[in-house]
Amino acid sequence: MTTRVGFIGLGAMGLPMASNCQRKGFALTVYDIDPAKMDQVTALGAKKAANVAEASRGQDIVITVLPATQHVEAVVLGDDGVLANIDPSAALVELSTIDAKATDRVAAACQAKGIAFADAPIGRLSIHAERGESLFMVGSDDDTFARIEPVLRAMGTDIFRCGGPGMGSRMKVINNFMLLSTAQIVAESLALGTKLGLDIQTMHDVTGATTARNGQFHVLMVNKALKGDLAPGFTIDLAFKDLTLAINAAAENRVGLPVGSAVHAVFGAARAGEYASKDYSALLNYACDGAKVETPRMG
Repeated sequence: MTTRVGFIGLGAMGLPMASNCQRKGFALTVYDIDPAKMDQVTALGAKKAANVAEASRGQDIVITVLPATQHVEAVVLGDDGVLANIDPSAALVELSTIDAKATDRVAAACQAKGIAFADAPIGRLSIHAERGESLFMVGSDDDTFARIEPVLRAMGTDIFRCGGPGMGSRMKVINNFMLLSTAQIVAESLALGTKLGLDIQTMHDVTGATTARNGQFHVLMVNKALKGDLAPGFTIDLAFKDLTLAINAAAENRVGLPVGSAVHAVFGAARAGEYASKDYSALLNYACDGAKVETPRMG
C-alpha cells in the first residue's frame, strides 16, 4: 500500500522536498498559505489541502517544514492544527529549525496522544533539496525511525541518528551556528582580500588546497553571491533566527560564545536593511559594502 503523506510548508526547502516525495511515488497531500506553491506540487500529481486540518487527516505520516518556533507551535498545537486532526496511527515528522525546548513540547504533546514523533531538521542548501540530496538530523526512537526512513530517503541522501526526540533539533542548532559563523568569516576574508588586490579565483584555489577549505566559500558562495545570485535559498532574516537559537541556548546553559555573539550582531545589523530577505551568502556583499570594494564575481 502506498504511504500517504501530508506535507505542510512549501518554502525554499519544503517545496523541492515535497516535489521529490511525489516523484518517488508517495501519495502526497500538500498545504501552504501560498496557493501557487501548492500548484507546483499538484502539477506533479499531489492533492491540494484547503487547510492544515485537511492535510493532517487520513495520512500515515505528516511532515511539517515551517519558518520558526511560533509557526510550528501554531500549526502543530493549535486548536485546529495537526495534533487535533492527525490519525492515531500516524507519525509526525517535524523538519523545521526551532527552539529545542519547543521541539520537546511538541514531542510531549504527541506522546500524550500516543502519536509517534520525530524531529529531523534539514541540512544542506536548497540546491541540494532540489536534487534530492538533503541531509537529516533525526531525533526519534527506533520504531518511529523505521517508519519514516523511506520518506526521508526520498528527499535526501544522508541521515544521521542524533538520539531520542529533541536531539535532532539540538544538533541543528549547533550545525547552523557553526556554518553561519563560518560564512561571516568567509565574507570578511574575501572583502579583505579584494581590498588587498587579490583575485577571487586565486583566493578560491589557494584556500581550496589548504585546511581553510570550507563549504561556505567553496559551495555556498560560488553558487550564490559570487555569481551575483542573491535570491533567497536561506535568508539572512532566518539565519539570524537560527543564530539567536544558539545564543539563547548558550545563555541558558552558561556557555560563553564570544565569537558567535559578534557574528550574531553582524547578522542583526544586516537584517535591518535591504539584505534581510536576501540569501545569507549576501553577507559577502554586506562585508564588501563596509570595505568600500566591489563585490567580486566568479563564473
